[in-house]
Amino acid sequence: MIDVCSTFTGTLPLLINVPHDGCHVPDEMRARMTDAGLALPDTDWHVAELYDFSRDLGASIQVANYSRYVVDLNRSAADEVLYPGQLVTGLCPQETFSGQAIYKDHGVGEVEKAQRVATSWQPYHERIEATLAALREKHGYALLWDAHSIPSSVPRLFHGELPELNLGSNDGASCPSDITAAVAAVAAASPYSSVVDARFKGGYITRHYGDPAGGVCALQLEIAQRSYMDEATRAFDPEKADRLRRTLRDMLDTFLSTAASR
Repeated sequence: MIDVCSTFTGTLPLLINVPHDGCHVPDEMRARMTDAGLALPDTDWHVAELYDFSRDLGASIQVANYSRYVVDLNRSAADEVLYPGQLVTGLCPQETFSGQAIYKDHGVGEVEKAQRVATSWQPYHERIEATLAALREKHGYALLWDAHSIPSSVPRLFHGELPELNLGSNDGASCPSDITAAVAAVAAASPYSSVVDARFKGGYITRHYGDPAGGVCALQLEIAQRSYMDEATRAFDPEKADRLRRTLRDMLDTFLSTAASR
């Protein structure tokens, strides 16, 4: 059986979490899926590869191996709504972002959903909790960077074209404002369009683990996929990625240095 995630232990007080990069789908689930679902269109394509430089930086890394269609690790186990009034994608999605059915049958019932939480969601979050606890023990605090990407245009989720860098701090609740502002300033000075706490303020992971008073500062970065890949073919673009990595490294360096100076 494939482990729920792949991990790397670094030397810095920083965990980079990549919950939507996974593409593995169990055979019994694949047999029930539509062609649209099997294409896994809502995957955060190549995000782990985009952040591969962070190992040399000294960050710890956790990358999901299973598809978000198995269970969405960035939703609560209770499947609470993150963005009231917006399209709800759910803990065990039944439709793609574009509205196509993922399953040929009735989809995922409550019993099956509970099984997926127990076998995939819970172990993944136990790893996050253990890593953050170890970082706090070693450094006195921990930093969590929740790494995501999304197509530049998803009409059912947002209007128009998304800015390239979308930083989220849950409106300041998951990370002190001075740290968020410093990281946001790097994005604003980069060649990329950027916003803070706009359409994407941070999902469950950012909101749940971000606890500045408890020694954990969390930020989410949602990247528009045009910044580093060909969205039509889903092919990774090394030249685009290398340019973007320079900005990502500067943002992470600022996250680390600003937190260390507090």
